[in-house]
Amino acid sequence: MDSFLVSPNGPLKGDVCISGSKNAVLPVMAAAMLANGISKISNVPNLKDTSTMSDVLRVIGCRIKEDKDCLSIDSSDINHLEAPYELVKTMRASFYVLGPLVAKYGKCRVSLPGGCAWGPRPVDLHLKGLEALGAKINVTHGYVEALIDGKLKGNTFSFPISSVGATANILMAATLAEGTSVLQNSSIEPEITALAEYLTGMGAKINGIGTRTLIVEGVENLNPGNGPTIADRIEAGTFLAAAAITRGKVKATNMVPAHQGALLEVFERIGCKITQGDNWVELDAEGCELLPAHIVTMPYPGFPTDMQAQLMALLATVKGTSSVRDTIYNDRFKHVSELNRLGADISLKEDTALINGGGELTGAPVMASDLRASAALVLAGLVAKEQTEISRIYHLDRGYENFESKLSALGAKLERVNG
Repeated sequence: MDSFLVSPNGPLKGDVCISGSKNAVLPVMAAAMLANGISKISNVPNLKDTSTMSDVLRVIGCRIKEDKDCLSIDSSDINHLEAPYELVKTMRASFYVLGPLVAKYGKCRVSLPGGCAWGPRPVDLHLKGLEALGAKINVTHGYVEALIDGKLKGNTFSFPISSVGATANILMAATLAEGTSVLQNSSIEPEITALAEYLTGMGAKINGIGTRTLIVEGVENLNPGNGPTIADRIEAGTFLAAAAITRGKVKATNMVPAHQGALLEVFERIGCKITQGDNWVELDAEGCELLPAHIVTMPYPGFPTDMQAQLMALLATVKGTSSVRDTIYNDRFKHVSELNRLGADISLKEDTALINGGGELTGAPVMASDLRASAALVLAGLVAKEQTEISRIYHLDRGYENFESKLSALGAKLERVNG
């Protein structure tokens, strides 16, 4: 099992090119099953999660070709309408195949994804949305069995809470339903907008893209899609946080600044200097005396839950009392005990982490519990006195492309050790 050895090496400086978004490309890959033929996706990051999704699609019967950062998905011969537990358990996003399969083929069997490192995230909204469109759902032996009589029927469905995964699944299913579907309180994350735009390119009729009400007029068939993956806003935010924690100066390029509003506001509030252009953001923390902050995660356009671990590591180095409250996943704090092993002073009270910042971090063996916790531990290791060893970094490989080489190019000192 691979691990990272991270040592302090001063402020990070330079430019870093941001890869395509993991969270955007995975539902688009699933959407390819809605058409017959070869769909193409460009700017695809080389990640464990994209590899896992490719494996899921292959089991279902898709043929997949990879050419650098381009992916071709041939859905012409889908013949196995089941996503097995062995794959779905390793990545929750595999559940995205449910909506397209039942909409296109009238039936499917998809494993329940189970829990995750910070507690269970139920899929009930996915199932209730499909039932609203006429699917008959049966959950047995750890699998969701979905069946329809003829075609899905357009309907109005209001998500009780804004859910990215459920919005994606029901949106994909609605594109082939008979009649019009109105999806209320939909997520408006950039990844949902990107999916809707890709579906529109396939011939779907979707109004209200970018708003909380998506109106989908079902069509008889969709054509294969062709389009790029948007930049990964969480990867961009992680590198900006790395600049801030080392009090360096880093420009993240090939990104969408508009997707970073709440995060950039926090960086400026704590004292970092932010400049931006059409497709880049530069964070300058050189010589800055950073200030504590109180952060609350919210659905987009609020502060992203996927950045709370990285900001917690940063705030542990900032003198004063800070707090991070996660309203999305209120038990997503497995990284707290590991940051404390490095010398941070963080306590938990229900859904809030209280950070007494400004103390010296010191190297220690720590263990990553999930994808973003891995990144937070690396950031802390960049400024911890002496060496930090981070085990179980396979979590990090799920969502960051060439992470160590990108950090090294900015001046970080870290080494991957094969276990």
